Amino acid sequence: FIARSKIIKYIREYLDEGGYFEVETPILMGEAGGASAKPFETHHNTLDLDMYLRIATELHLKRLIVGGFEKVYEIGRIFRNEGMSIKHNPEFTMIELYEAYANVDTMMALCENLFDYCAQKLHGTSKIEYQGTSIDLKPPWRRLSMLDAVKQYTGADFSDCDDEQAAQIAKGIGLKTDKTQTRGELLYAAYEEFVEEKLEQPTFITGYPVDVSPLAKRMPDAPWLTERFELFIMGREYANAFSELNDPDDQRARFESQAAQRESGDDEAHMMDEDFITALEYGMAPTGGMGIGIDRMVMLLTDSYSIRDVILFPTMKPKE
Repeated sequence: FIARSKIIKYIREYLDEGGYFEVETPILMGEAGGASAKPFETHHNTLDLDMYLRIATELHLKRLIVGGFEKVYEIGRIFRNEGMSIKHNPEFTMIELYEAYANVDTMMALCENLFDYCAQKLHGTSKIEYQGTSIDLKPPWRRLSMLDAVKQYTGADFSDCDDEQAAQIAKGIGLKTDKTQTRGELLYAAYEEFVEEKLEQPTFITGYPVDVSPLAKRMPDAPWLTERFELFIMGREYANAFSELNDPDDQRARFESQAAQRESGDDEAHMMDEDFITALEYGMAPTGGMGIGIDRMVMLLTDSYSIRDVILFPTMKPKE
């Protein structure tokens, strides 16, 4: 826990020196947005208003980009009403940061340099050991598109097919499918099932499908994919970043698609957020954004097996 305190200090140090401005955004929200997750619900008595505990800080931080703050970050508690495991706690600490006139490549460089900076400050070296495996955090890290990753580890190629053909490809590698799934959803499912756990050394997986990336900008040469990456080390996700979607019409269409999925029973689908759409209509500069799970970062840098080992008061099942 002494190391955890130092790591958070080093993160602030690195970002503050880079010109970022630390802010605070609401925990109680009218709509729970910024991630695909089931929120905790509560009620405000005076306003007689149902509210949610935040599942991300993204949409308020991007409002600040609209408002003229060009580099912002928040280190704060996030709440998701989901399962528990060695890498999941219902409340956890995350940093989200946003930079105007930046993109996913800016975030990639910042991510690998930030992890390396914290390792160097804490241990004096880029090389650490996690659960018996040597991990080298010295940049640059491996970059691999999701299409190439799935092709490399399964032989399946989703790059040039329609939804029906993608379903046949997915079945061919043993993936369970249903008739409603798109090519993008099937690519992502194949990645999660067959690739994710095999990524041991730091790897940026890029080119996520639009279907699972409602807040990321499309790739100009492949509009069914987005300018997004996630960082994986030892089969676990540590960071998620985009070139942020700043087209209000495209954002509205994606929110409407997510809302339809929510009405069909997907309680992790994104909610419609009219206030955020209004902010985008005023205009948001091209922006790069990233979220990093602080608890998992601390687990990695302190060789801790479970997230419960790095949270002072983790959520636990009652004795009775």
